[in-house]
Amino acid sequence: MKRNILLLMMIALVGCGEAGHDDLIAFMAEVKARPAGRIDPIPTFTPYKPFDYGATMLRGPFDKPVVVQDLIELLPVSAVAPDPNRTPEYLEQFNIESLQMVGTLEKDGQLWALIDDGQGNVHYVKETNYLGKNHGRIVAATQTYIQVVEIVPNGSGGWVERPRTLELREEQ
Repeated sequence: MKRNILLLMMIALVGCGEAGHDDLIAFMAEVKARPAGRIDPIPTFTPYKPFDYGATMLRGPFDKPVVVQDLIELLPVSAVAPDPNRTPEYLEQFNIESLQMVGTLEKDGQLWALIDDGQGNVHYVKETNYLGKNHGRIVAATQTYIQVVEIVPNGSGGWVERPRTLELREEQ
C-alpha cells in the first residue's frame, strides 16, 4: 500500500517537469529584447545649514531694561568660602552622587550614618564630618537621611552654599 502511494507521488512529480513553460520562456526572451530604460540621476540637494539662535543672551521682549552695573551692586557679598587649611577627610575624594547612605548605627548616644563609597567599602560618618568633592559638611543626620551643605563656586569668583540630602537606600 505504501509502495503504491510512493509510486503515484513520483509519477506526479515527474509530470511537473519542464513541459508547459514555453510561454514563460518566450515572455522572458521578449522582455530581455526590449531596449533598456534610462534612470534619471539622483537630484542634488543643498546641504543643511544650521541656524545659530543668537537671542539666548538677550533680554526678553517683555522684561524691563536692567543696567548690569546695578545688578552687580545689588548682589550680596558672601563670606562663604571653603577652609583652605582644613585637612580633607577620606570621603571628600568621591563625588557626592556616587555616595549612598546604607544604614545607621548608634553608639554612646551618637548616631553614625553608614556611607557606601561605590567601591565596595562602607564608612561611618556623623554630623560635622565632610564628604563629596565640593566641601560638603554634614549638618544633620537621622535614621533615614543625612543633610549636607556643600560650598560651590557661584561663577563670579565667590562661593555659595548648596544643600543636598542623601537618603537611606533600601534593598528591594
